[in-house]
Amino acid sequence: MTKVKEVIVVEGKDDTKQILKAVDADTYETNGSAISADDITRLQKLQQRRGLIVFTDPDFNGERIRKIISQAIPGVKHAFIKRDEGVPTEAHGSLGVEHASPAVIRASLAHVYTQAASPAPTFSSRDLQAAGLVGQADSRKRRERLGQLLKIGYGNGKQLVHRLNMFQITRDDFNQAIQQINQEAKDE
Repeated sequence: MTKVKEVIVVEGKDDTKQILKAVDADTYETNGSAISADDITRLQKLQQRRGLIVFTDPDFNGERIRKIISQAIPGVKHAFIKRDEGVPTEAHGSLGVEHASPAVIRASLAHVYTQAASPAPTFSSRDLQAAGLVGQADSRKRRERLGQLLKIGYGNGKQLVHRLNMFQITRDDFNQAIQQINQEAKDE
């Protein structure tokens, strides 16, 4: 089983159980979206000593946790799952890491991004408009697919520009993903 040296930040004990089915790792559970000053202090120490990978659910609370940690602790890494990879098999239950398969978790952890301390903006809203990611009927679907391909999660137009820059996505990777999206649209 693959050993992860960084501490993986998750929302709860069910996430930890699922992570441990996929990799050998230590986790830090936030116990929901309420992150205290004590949590931030502990996470800062862990970041200095071992590094952190934030691996939260692809929902509002997961994104809120990710944002709080990112703002307080420079240089943390981020792993993402797609919304459809975190859907429970039964008709009820919450969306998230706790429902992802071990293969999905391993793939997500193999494609982590490090947040830039002060990213130099490469992308702007003009880039999104030119790529059909805003201002068109299918823009939401295209942004969702781009987030999947680049493994940076979903965001609205403003959030997507921020993520592209924060995770230092290259122009080549962006263009390749847009080409794939365009080809998939033609093939539909």
